[in-house]
Amino acid sequence: MRPTTLRLSSLSLSLLAIGAFPTAQAQTSDEDSGGPHQLAPVEVQSSADASAEGLSKAYAGGQVAEGGSVGILGSQSVMETPYSFTSYTEQLIEDQQAASVGEILLNDPAVRVARGFGNYQQVYLVRGLPVYSDDMTYNGLYGLLPRQYLASEFIERVQVFRGANTFLKGAAPGGSGLGGGVNVLPKRAPNEPINQITLGARSGGQGMVAADVANRSDDGRFGIRVNAARRDGDTAVDGEESELSMAHIGLDYRGDALRVSADLGFQKHRIDGGQPNITFKNQPDQGIVVPITDAPNADESIGQSWTYSDSNDLFGTLRAEYDFSDNITAWAALGARQGEEDSIFANPTVDSSNGNYTANRFDTAREDTVVTGETGVRFTFDTGAIGHSLTVSGSTYELRSKNAYAMALTATTGNIYRPEDKSMPIADFPGGNLDSPQLTAKTRFNSVALADQLSMLDERLLVTLGARYQNIQDKSYAYGGGPRNASYDDHALSPSVGVLYKLTPAVSVYASYIEGLQRGQVASAENNNTPVVNAGEALEPYETEQSEVGVKYDGGRLGGSVSVYRSRKPVAGYTAANVYKVVDHQENTGVELMAYGNLTRDLSVLGGLSFLDADVDGNDAIGSPETQANLNLEYRVPQLPDLAVDGRVIYTSSQYADEANTQKVDAWTRLDLGARYLIALSDSMFLTLRGRVENVTGEDYWASAGGFPGAGYLTVGAPRTVLLSATLDY
Repeated sequence: MRPTTLRLSSLSLSLLAIGAFPTAQAQTSDEDSGGPHQLAPVEVQSSADASAEGLSKAYAGGQVAEGGSVGILGSQSVMETPYSFTSYTEQLIEDQQAASVGEILLNDPAVRVARGFGNYQQVYLVRGLPVYSDDMTYNGLYGLLPRQYLASEFIERVQVFRGANTFLKGAAPGGSGLGGGVNVLPKRAPNEPINQITLGARSGGQGMVAADVANRSDDGRFGIRVNAARRDGDTAVDGEESELSMAHIGLDYRGDALRVSADLGFQKHRIDGGQPNITFKNQPDQGIVVPITDAPNADESIGQSWTYSDSNDLFGTLRAEYDFSDNITAWAALGARQGEEDSIFANPTVDSSNGNYTANRFDTAREDTVVTGETGVRFTFDTGAIGHSLTVSGSTYELRSKNAYAMALTATTGNIYRPEDKSMPIADFPGGNLDSPQLTAKTRFNSVALADQLSMLDERLLVTLGARYQNIQDKSYAYGGGPRNASYDDHALSPSVGVLYKLTPAVSVYASYIEGLQRGQVASAENNNTPVVNAGEALEPYETEQSEVGVKYDGGRLGGSVSVYRSRKPVAGYTAANVYKVVDHQENTGVELMAYGNLTRDLSVLGGLSFLDADVDGNDAIGSPETQANLNLEYRVPQLPDLAVDGRVIYTSSQYADEANTQKVDAWTRLDLGARYLIALSDSMFLTLRGRVENVTGEDYWASAGGFPGAGYLTVGAPRTVLLSATLDY
């Protein structure tokens, strides 16, 4: 029997969101008019970006920050930036017991979480376009985070940038990030000491233990923060096991002119019998298009017991910033990562409407070495009545990747509605040596950027001008240590212009133009067993163009924004003459509404709406729902001031899993409920109890379609999951 799904109309959701603004503001104004407030002294909290401004303050409600790091522009207030971004705080992460970046980003209406092609990698679909987890930045640097999954215990803030961003951050080395970007800020020692131990459990019996310790020197200049966590056991999905170990140390020095921060992190993550990606067969040239049927039981894994993914990563960074004068600041950063992965997958392809499938065993081994860095200098000066913040910056990234694979030519069969374990077939078709993978790819990205932020009319009018020159080099080698079989070396200039005007201290309007950049593809030797006319030709870098206008509001307790954008992304393919070239464009047009802060003294809100029209030659792009909505409400019970309860609704409209729009994925709605209670054990010892149920109604649903260009595989949504934790602060 098909589960009942709550379907909310786009119009009703819009009216609810927009209607909340004036009502909430009226309530807030009444509360704030009770008398004068004493201003607290300004106190800088250390930030991993080593900026003089420190960590941006949390906004009312504590779930998002007032600003964040915006690439080459540095630390910026949301209200003074002609781009769209949100910084989610550590408080939100802890209160929701989020275990990964993907679980944190479920709070953003412009983001949905998918999977990588054939693996368990988290992929974040921002404005309908993917951001691979290995294309996240770590304190502004690409390539340093584990490729598949990042534990939340590393994270102080998760910053979501909505829209193209090459000018700000540089092109993403993995080829994603055209619709947005994700930046992770590691933890730093705050001004007050931390001594914290957490014990927790999730459905299935998975247990966790975590420790968080931080302190600063007596003069406040030196800080150290250490985090360690361990998760192990069965998940809420029967037949799936997950194991995670992590450790992180963050150091910082905060002097009068010099600021330094450093990180060293380790993560080991393993999944056994994981819920796989599922593809419904789509071969229209052979007359085979299997319609997408109901999602299988979410609490039972279709994955074989012999499938797994195991990854180990060691990474570190060093960043310094120095004030040569009040008007000149320079910075430099360096990072490195060593990563190892080995996996066995068997992803089903459904070939009939009754759920029968075939799956081929596929083994992989990978070793990555990444070195990356950036440097820059910022000058502030005036020319007449115009203020300038002029920045020159350069960045570099280098990856050496060793890979090997093996596959079974004999397929495993089964049914997604009746999972059963099958014997593991022999992987009899190798590509390289799994025990000793050889170099298959060398990638180097270099860029130079120039930005000028002009302020006029008593800083009410802010204009951002700039461009980034990006060079992309890529060399690939045959598996097994063979000769180089392809190379790529090209460049492009990515400009941006943004204008923001403060109508009032509480309202800003803005408009911006910015581009995204992606490495062009190399024409293959054959297409459908026919020689390609321009085989081996490397296409120029693909440039995605985006224009955006919007309004931002900050009422002190309640904030929000409305933005309208349009982007145009090249799509490569084969012509009738079998020439590989750019043959079309994907045009994304969207509207986003965001709300955050306190509706009343005791009620906080975080949520919004996203409307998207992603068009490719008259059809919807794969994995691009027209409507996404999030609403998270937290209520602090006045009669029990140490008790807070919260609820979250996530809605995603229908989407398509194929380019011809013949395979439709149904809409879904998920309800999450949570509570926390603070117990004072003494004047200096506190115990926080947290409980949460996600997917309260136990819906079985397809959470996403695609995640890799041109692919329409599906992921099964998470089942009903109970989360419990107890945190002792002493």
